[in-house]
Amino acid sequence: MRSSRFAPLLAAGAMLAGLLMFPAAVSAHDIPSRVTVYAFVKPEGNTLTALFRIPMEAFGEISFPLRGPGYLQISEADFALRDAARVYITESLHFYENGVELEEKYLEATRVSLPSSRAFTDYETALENIHSPPLGDEVNLFWRQGMLDVLVTYPIESEESDFSVDPQLGTLSDLTTTVLRFVLPGGGERLFNYLGNPGLVELDPRWHQAALRFIVMGFWHILEGIDHLLFLFCLVIPVRSLRHLIPVVTSFTIAHSITLIASAMGIAPRALWFPPLIETLIALSIVYMAFENIVGARPERRWMVSFGFGLVHGFGFSFLFSETLQFAGGHLISSLLAFNVGVELGQLLILILVIPVLNLLFRYLVAERIGCILLSALLAHSAWHWMLDRGAQLQQFTLQYPIFDNLFYAALMRWGMLLIVIVGCFWLTYELFRRLNLVLSFAELAQLRESKAQD
Repeated sequence: MRSSRFAPLLAAGAMLAGLLMFPAAVSAHDIPSRVTVYAFVKPEGNTLTALFRIPMEAFGEISFPLRGPGYLQISEADFALRDAARVYITESLHFYENGVELEEKYLEATRVSLPSSRAFTDYETALENIHSPPLGDEVNLFWRQGMLDVLVTYPIESEESDFSVDPQLGTLSDLTTTVLRFVLPGGGERLFNYLGNPGLVELDPRWHQAALRFIVMGFWHILEGIDHLLFLFCLVIPVRSLRHLIPVVTSFTIAHSITLIASAMGIAPRALWFPPLIETLIALSIVYMAFENIVGARPERRWMVSFGFGLVHGFGFSFLFSETLQFAGGHLISSLLAFNVGVELGQLLILILVIPVLNLLFRYLVAERIGCILLSALLAHSAWHWMLDRGAQLQQFTLQYPIFDNLFYAALMRWGMLLIVIVGCFWLTYELFRRLNLVLSFAELAQLRESKAQD
């Protein structure tokens, strides 16, 4: 009797749970794991033309007319195609002219293309394809396998204006890749390849726009890179006086600038094993500096170690820079210098925050020598596990002997030139610090003589 009394309630609860779980299951099924969007953007006269190609599997919430086992009824799909273009594309893209959003837009055309279509190899071919007659219903195309081509135009004041875009296409899939080509009015292209929503993108940035973007990138990269932060922390734990800190930080800056610039110029190896090798060496640099702190660091020689490991960290910085180089436009050098400036500003902020905290810690809570050992031991423990994990990843790659051909000798020559630059910068840094130490010594000697004279 009791079970029959609660049977309706149990049935209603089961139905409610099923209804709650069903949308989540459908949503997870409808959202593809990976989608690649291709786009062309071209200002011409008083019109900004935007062409897009999107896999139709990203339009899971649109009901397309189907026939047979699920073939797209192309002749009756015009309304659904335009609806998908408006919901997923035109409302998710925000173009700007000289910083003002282009709110007036026209959805000129949509067209279904086969997945084997090569129409988006260049702008003219893509434009010709979208204006061509639509596919016939005799084409047996499952709707999830189709590609939707979209043509949108925006009225503009001049093709010479500064254009930018804030694309918000990241919701099309779990991992949305966009390949966007900005066709310059005078010829040439700017290629962008990014994941998700990159924020506001200057399509043809001025040098100061690119510089500002890369300063911000460099600044946040050093703050978000925990391994770089721990290395800086290891550097300053035993060396907090301005006299000994300037050579250490300066040598680290010079060294990582050399390898960062070299990587941007294409000198760094492009092999798959190189990034894991650098990441492993970065972890090793933390372990070494921590153990040096424990056994007793020599401040007068610390800048040399900092210079050597700075070369390794520069390659680490270059991995992010190479991924974001597409946002530099035609301003490689200024963007490179700006990125480096951002890194230095981040380092300066860390030093400003860390040094007073360490001074207070060693003055009021723990003796300096004991505190230095404890902190360094903690850093060494963390970095040691990183080094082992990254080393295990490195061991998965099979290293092969190089082929001694013209490409090998050309690369060897570039590495030889880089080695000459490194040795030259090391010697100049040594001379600079040697002269600086002489000046400081004479100043201290003069101060000592004055104090004796007063006595």
